[in-house]
Amino acid sequence: MPDTPDTPEKTGDPVVTPVRVVIALCLLAPFVAMLWVGSYAKTDPVYIGIPFFYWYQMLWVLLSTGLTMTAYTLWQRDQRARRARSGGGAK
Repeated sequence: MPDTPDTPEKTGDPVVTPVRVVIALCLLAPFVAMLWVGSYAKTDPVYIGIPFFYWYQMLWVLLSTGLTMTAYTLWQRDQRARRARSGGGAK
């Protein structure tokens, strides 16, 4: 497989950076929140007649959207910065 200009070996950029850790946390948080069923498997508190179990999950749909958008924006910014440092052309 040929080396591309974005490979860390060629550019000297570290693979794990603080920005990439934040991206990973943004993408991991919804999975952890939804897989930890014991934390939300209850009916109280009820919000406008909807048990906690349901509105908590619906809230995470919105939160997941925001976190995914944040991760995508950070990823794009990180890729542009890496291309600029390596001397590659901007797209």
